[in-house]
Amino acid sequence: MQDILNELEERRAVARLGGGERRIEAQHKRGKLTARERIELLLDEGSFEEFDMFVEHRCSEFGMGETKIPGDGVVTGWGTVNGRTVYLFAKDFTVFGGSLSETHAKKITKIQDMALQNRAPCIGLFDAGGARIQEGVAALGGYGEVFLRNVLASGVIPQISVIMGPCAGGDVYSPAMTDFIFMVKDTSYMFVTGPDVVKTVTNETVSAEELGGASVHTTKSSIADNAYDNDVEALLQMRRFIDFLPSSNLAPVPELPSFDDGERVVASLDTIIPANPNQPYDMKELIGKVVDEGDFFEIQAAFARNIVIGFGRMEGRTVGFTANQPMVLAGVLDSDASRKAARFVRFCDCFSIPLVTFVDVPGFLPGTAQEYGGLIKHGAKLLFAFAEATVPKVTVITRKAYGGAYDVMSSKHIRGDVNYAWPSAEIAVMGPKGAAEILYRSELADAGKIEQRIKDYEDRFANPFVAAERGYIDEVIVPRNTRRRISRALNMLRNKRTENPWKKHDNIPL
Repeated sequence: MQDILNELEERRAVARLGGGERRIEAQHKRGKLTARERIELLLDEGSFEEFDMFVEHRCSEFGMGETKIPGDGVVTGWGTVNGRTVYLFAKDFTVFGGSLSETHAKKITKIQDMALQNRAPCIGLFDAGGARIQEGVAALGGYGEVFLRNVLASGVIPQISVIMGPCAGGDVYSPAMTDFIFMVKDTSYMFVTGPDVVKTVTNETVSAEELGGASVHTTKSSIADNAYDNDVEALLQMRRFIDFLPSSNLAPVPELPSFDDGERVVASLDTIIPANPNQPYDMKELIGKVVDEGDFFEIQAAFARNIVIGFGRMEGRTVGFTANQPMVLAGVLDSDASRKAARFVRFCDCFSIPLVTFVDVPGFLPGTAQEYGGLIKHGAKLLFAFAEATVPKVTVITRKAYGGAYDVMSSKHIRGDVNYAWPSAEIAVMGPKGAAEILYRSELADAGKIEQRIKDYEDRFANPFVAAERGYIDEVIVPRNTRRRISRALNMLRNKRTENPWKKHDNIPL
């Protein structure tokens, strides 16, 4: 028996080495951890249970029959993050460059199936060069199997992709269908076709970093939700992030012990709005003052910065926050901001995470670039997302809420549950100056008279009380009491049940 046990340990030692010491050293020289080191950092100590350690590929073409390495380029299994079960796979770049084969894919789909059956999050750590060319269509079939499971699990369990090296070709589509994508700066990149192919087809000379690096995907394409400086920071942030997410669409929202009083009064909020209506203020500061212990996990912080999205907690329970950002483009809604927020709102609704919306929006961004770029349809995505959401929705208008953007930002008219306004709120079709110049066009030549018309319009409409008179605003609240009022509203809405009409699925304006 001891001989058998010794052989088992020897086999395990070989499998744990992956592509061998030389390739592990090369991985470290690139500033990257190995697949197993990453798993060790992500999961609770000693919690990892590995599956399929000894699986090998079955390809005999192009000399592959002579080269077989246990595990076949991906480490799979399950473990816990802060005590909660997660399933995961980590591509091993030291084995065939992490390329996907038929058996490699089967290891991943086994984990995906288990995650779905057991209703727990599925995490993928990507560091691979695409499909294994030697296997041809067998590898492509493996990709298809993985993609199918991404689709079936969507909206049922959280799916998270962390790009920690190359992710090219067919490999990019699995992360693209997951809920969140995170990258590592300088060492990770994503693209469908690499720099060499681009050079051949379009004659463009571009580096891998310029084509699909973290800076590109966090600021321009919106593919990635955040990027971190190195593997260690990325994995530690994932441990923090997972704490905000429920395990499935049937699991309750996580509730952690909170030492921050839900009744806390924040006196500084009374003075956060500048006296000048055109002067900006930082909406992130407001969110930080309202959430438990100032802990806010922002999503897509570097993209469409005129809107802020992310997760915080109120009295220990996860809440999704969406807020216009007056510091950038005065907080207007444009195509990018609308798409960014719409996807986030839909994720929260999938997993029964309550939504809190802070509104300071002067309208939609005008201009040919926006109109030609499909602003109408992109703006409709955010409207659609808020309107279809059945989770508890609490909205606070802090300053401007003009035009159609007022309706879109979780207004009472699209089933906002509790809608508050600060006394500084201005709810109108447009700003006082523009409105007066349209209503009293014949008096434009008389500067004194038009100034008085603007003031009259401000007095009548540039306040929250006209909307409050009609019940569109439930209450005009004192800013310092914002945290307390939101906490109480969310507690009141805990047992909310709303169902949309039956449908196979909706047809959001993509």
